[in-house]
Amino acid sequence: MESAKKTRRLIVNADDFGRSASINAAVIRAHKEGILTTASLMVNGSACQEAVQLAHENPTLGIGLHLSLVCGRSSLKPTEIPGLVDNRYQFSNNPVGAGFRYFLNTGLRSQLRHEIRAQFDKFALTKLKLDHVNGHLNMHLHPTIFSILRHHAMDLGIRQMRVTRDRFWLNASIAGSQWFYRISHALIFNLLSANARPGLKRQDVRHTHQVFGLLQNGRVDEEYVLKLLARLPEGNSELYCHPSLDEFKHEYEALTSPRVRQLVEAEGIRLIRYQDL
Repeated sequence: MESAKKTRRLIVNADDFGRSASINAAVIRAHKEGILTTASLMVNGSACQEAVQLAHENPTLGIGLHLSLVCGRSSLKPTEIPGLVDNRYQFSNNPVGAGFRYFLNTGLRSQLRHEIRAQFDKFALTKLKLDHVNGHLNMHLHPTIFSILRHHAMDLGIRQMRVTRDRFWLNASIAGSQWFYRISHALIFNLLSANARPGLKRQDVRHTHQVFGLLQNGRVDEEYVLKLLARLPEGNSELYCHPSLDEFKHEYEALTSPRVRQLVEAEGIRLIRYQDL
């Protein structure tokens, strides 16, 4: 990974690209008019085709794969992965329960491997450059799923991946409330990221030093972004969020805020994509 000890470089990513037309519109506007640099594509999202077209029309936006193995739709047929989805191609909407099943039921590993491959194949058909890989609800760091991704990283074309580790004490100093969520997720993802980093280093898969947004749980608003930018650590970081023009309009507004854009410039923060690491 390129050294960035004397500089602050920030990837600003939108998850769930392709999930809806509202999200697609927010992503493109936030890239053109704001600080958004990358987006993670849900290849089975209902608005995926539109998202792909928009991505081709905006080549400076880095596009990654938002691997979806919970709370979403599969690429493969239910008869091919009966342990993962129902007859409507839907994964479980209970990520905790699904996580335990994926870990304990070794018979599901082959099905997970085939579905993961199918989603990568579907991304390849878009003819977009794979900027990065992450997972819906960060399930890509689940030990079973991460093991599959690590062992097949070269074959799948994975060169950059999100290693989700939000700085708890920094977050606590600039945001409040939902302490059980914050503490539990900080602990869980500290462990998961510690498990992931050595394997990624061996595979020469690049990642940022830290990732922000996890502990905000859908509340990446203007106030939070301004406070974060002022205290952004040295090195390479990612801020991820879920901008849309309806449900998470406040996150879209944060990314396009003139105050935010001015602060990025004043702080000398360089906005980059994963492929620039």
